[in-house]
Amino acid sequence: MSIYPENYLYTKDHEWVLIQNDTGTVGITYHAQRELGDIVFVDLPKLGTVVEQGKPLGSVESVKAVSDIYAPVSGEVIAVNEALSAAPEKLNQDPHGAAWLVKLRLNNPEEAKSLLSAADYRAYVGAEG
Repeated sequence: MSIYPENYLYTKDHEWVLIQNDTGTVGITYHAQRELGDIVFVDLPKLGTVVEQGKPLGSVESVKAVSDIYAPVSGEVIAVNEALSAAPEKLNQDPHGAAWLVKLRLNNPEEAKSLLSAADYRAYVGAEG
C-alpha cells in the first residue's frame, strides 16, 4: 500500500488536500515531513482567514529550517488542527491522518483539477533530487 492516499490530491510543494463536498482538508505530505526532519513548531492561520491557491497559509519549523505551507486550493479556513500547537511532532508521525493542518471551505472547486494525483505525486517525488 502506498503511503500517499489515492483519494488525496497533491501539490509540487508537498501539500495534500482531501476534498469532500465543499470542504478541503489540507496537510503536508510524508515526503515533506521526512525532508524537514523533526518538526518543532507549526504556525497556522486563524479561523475565517481566506487563503489563495499557491500562496502561503502558514509555516512549519523543523530543526533544519522554517518552510512555508502553500494552499493547494483557495478557500476560507473553517477549522484548524489545534492539537499541533501542543504537539507539532504529530506531523512527523501521521502527516496524512491525524496531523491535518486546516480545513477550508472551497472558493473554487475547479482549482483541484490543477493538482497531482497520488500516482503523479509519487512519480514526482521519485524523480526529485
